[in-house]
Amino acid sequence: MAKLLQRLGRSSAAHAPIVVAIWVVLLVGAILLGTFAGGQYSSALTIPGTRSQDLADRLAEELPEAAKGSGTITFTSSDGEPLNDEEIAEISSALEAGGSVDGVSSVLDPFTVQEEMATGVEEATAGYDALVAGQEELDAGLEELEAGQAQLDAAQEELDAGRAQLDEAMAQLPDVPVDQLPADVAAQVEALEAQVAELDAAQAEIDTQQATLDTARAEAAAGQEQLDAGFAELENARALLDIMGDYTVVSDDGTAAIATVTFDGSGMTVPAETTTGLKDAISNNLSDNVEAYYSQSIATDLSNIVGAAEIIGLLVAAIVLYVMLRSLLTAALPLMTALIGVGITTMVTQALAGVIEMHQVSPILGVMLGLAVGIDYTLFVVNRHRTQLRRGYSVDESIGLAVGTSGNAVVFAGMTVIIALVALNVVGIPFLGILGNVAALAVLVAVLLTITLTPAMLHFLGYRVLPKKQRAEAEALDHIVPLETSNGKKQTPAPARHPWLTTVGSIILLGILAIPFFSMRLGLPDGSDEDPGTDAYESHMITSEAFGPGRNGPHIVAADLPDGLDEAASQEIITAVGQELYAHEEIVSVLPGGTSEDGTLAIFQVIGTTGPSDAETEDLVHDIRDMSPITVGDSEVAVEVTGQTAMQIDVSENLGEALPIYLGVVILISFILLVIVFRSILVPLLATVGFLFSVLAAMGAVVAIFQWGWFGEIFGVHNPGPVLSFLPTLIVGILFGLAMDYQLFLTTGMRESWAHGRPAKKAVVDGLYAGRAVVVAAALIMFSVFAGFIFSGMSMIRPIGFGLAIGILLDAFVVRMALVPAAMTILGERAWWIPAWLDKILPSVDVEGSSIQDETTFAEAPQGSASAGSATNSDTVAVANNGSVPADSSNEPAGHGKHARPAEDQ
Repeated sequence: MAKLLQRLGRSSAAHAPIVVAIWVVLLVGAILLGTFAGGQYSSALTIPGTRSQDLADRLAEELPEAAKGSGTITFTSSDGEPLNDEEIAEISSALEAGGSVDGVSSVLDPFTVQEEMATGVEEATAGYDALVAGQEELDAGLEELEAGQAQLDAAQEELDAGRAQLDEAMAQLPDVPVDQLPADVAAQVEALEAQVAELDAAQAEIDTQQATLDTARAEAAAGQEQLDAGFAELENARALLDIMGDYTVVSDDGTAAIATVTFDGSGMTVPAETTTGLKDAISNNLSDNVEAYYSQSIATDLSNIVGAAEIIGLLVAAIVLYVMLRSLLTAALPLMTALIGVGITTMVTQALAGVIEMHQVSPILGVMLGLAVGIDYTLFVVNRHRTQLRRGYSVDESIGLAVGTSGNAVVFAGMTVIIALVALNVVGIPFLGILGNVAALAVLVAVLLTITLTPAMLHFLGYRVLPKKQRAEAEALDHIVPLETSNGKKQTPAPARHPWLTTVGSIILLGILAIPFFSMRLGLPDGSDEDPGTDAYESHMITSEAFGPGRNGPHIVAADLPDGLDEAASQEIITAVGQELYAHEEIVSVLPGGTSEDGTLAIFQVIGTTGPSDAETEDLVHDIRDMSPITVGDSEVAVEVTGQTAMQIDVSENLGEALPIYLGVVILISFILLVIVFRSILVPLLATVGFLFSVLAAMGAVVAIFQWGWFGEIFGVHNPGPVLSFLPTLIVGILFGLAMDYQLFLTTGMRESWAHGRPAKKAVVDGLYAGRAVVVAAALIMFSVFAGFIFSGMSMIRPIGFGLAIGILLDAFVVRMALVPAAMTILGERAWWIPAWLDKILPSVDVEGSSIQDETTFAEAPQGSASAGSATNSDTVAVANNGSVPADSSNEPAGHGKHARPAEDQ
């Protein structure tokens, strides 16, 4: 690999114009691709298979309206007084304009909604009064019917008695024809028959009146059924009004109003042009008398990935580069390559967002990591190249050697970072895997730029890469001279001078910083975490104060209804489920939200007493799930909860569970790689334990600042809350890779020195002197870049920037440059122990390009030159470690097994 990279470096220098042209084409192509084929980033953090996500997917199929993206707009008067009629008219007009924006599905005018709610209450009251009056009329009618029925019954009795008398009289008449009867008897018979006819007529009249009464009674029964149904419907409506609690969209004092905006499409991915158009439409229709504040889902703006704070971080990095390199052109080179890498990564990421769902943090993470490693990796090669020019190498030969040695270490270190980031896919959380892949892409581009574009630009710079005072001297050299070969006059570094004190002090410091980690609570930021004065913050705080904190994080609860229910039975179960939910002490409002077309799924909007990031809200989500199934009569109704807040809770819990698994994978990878590189057991073990210490300490510092609120005024933490849910996993992946960078650049020097005959304790000093200058500069640069994001305009980015910045600081200065060297000094020769059987089977990894170093150090030095007779093992060590500071050349025993150089070469 080293020789291949050496040839690549030479070729890149020899064909510098072509290499530069290729990268320019790639940059322009990436910009065009991202511009014309780019997609939209998502603000949603979801994990397939979680209960909330499964329900959200089901709602998208059965109740698409419930799955649409939404946001709120909070309106207040500029003077803080109640909104007057003129201002209300302005708001209504503005919302009407906002509703016509492309991509906006609907906008609910709060004043119209409030009026409809009040009208509904009035209508319910009036309806109840009407039902009561109707019942009274019906009862009066029934009394009249009963009186009429009594009269008919009495008449029927009289009629029946008269008919009985007639029948008796008729029975006494002789059974002979009338014309055979005497005249007086015949007259009696005719009179009786006339009475019978009269009775029949009276019976017919009674029957008619009875039929009329029966009809009236049937109508009264039907009326009673209608009244009963009306009372039942009204009672249900009143029950629904009751479970709404004090829900309102206009505050009681009239100073604030909330409008709900629903967007086309599902999920939380809303095109920027839609939110921008909405905000423009609203603002264009409002006077200065009305303030409009947009919720986080509408207010989030990714148009400016890098702000003032990030630029300040870059300026600090530039200053560090200049102080180290003493040349503006040379200091500008790492910045230039890093910015090119960031440009390519960002635009490729933008294009990929049109194909896959990508979280809005992805491009910013790419920028953050691309800048940091891009600058550092280029610095390693440039620093090595400058050292070689001062020793007499020609420009292009030095470029090839620098790429073959330091570039080889960069490739190995970069691959280590990439492996750690790609390994994020093993936790089974898609959005986190995508974050890791984007960050890995940024590192890959940085590595490719370092081994191709950097050599080309170094060719163009020539000797101008050196400070003016050193150029003439370097150009005048006609042979390769050895480095200064004595560090004996320099003071032994503290870790080697006071190893026990350094070890114990480092562990105590890291242990104290790690204490808060064990009380860490994971979550996601809400509007209260944004900067005061921003739309998201003001909207969140006004809503919390005027309507309760739960309005910022409503829940969607779905209930599975039994099959085959009629509308009344379905409504009865819905009401009963709503009442059961409302009975929970942490729920203040339950609003029914409709049912699916087949009537088997009903949804509710549930509002709790606490905000979306509060611990009590997590308990509420679990309590709702524990309610299932809810028993209503003979039916059992299963309930489940979703919504952005529930999703965030599920995501945080899943990430918390995945963290130990990922940490274990990373630690295993770390140990195996370091065993292969350093051919030792205890050195990799020290490095891995040190990495664990630095991660715990970094996360402890994050908890202290962002969850506990320590030094909140300095870091802009005005509302301490849970730690960003995916931050620990992300920090583990990124810090692992970067920590291995510094471990390689420091410990390879120690390894080389020991392998060439130096005692283990002095080899530690050699490695520190050889690598500490470039590691210090690299760590400061990374710290500066990451620290710039601590004051980012996005609340989600700040803890990432802080965690990485403090993690780099602790890992580089406390772990790699203090704890590990001190512990290795204590261990002495035992640090490099490895079982013989393992040593035989391990592959040989030439991380620092030792084969090339050996060739160039000894073969290229002219006979009789200073280097021919004095190219000691310490010279090789210095070259192997970027030539920052040479190792001590005091005479030491030459030999540590098969890794030692033969005595005659020393």
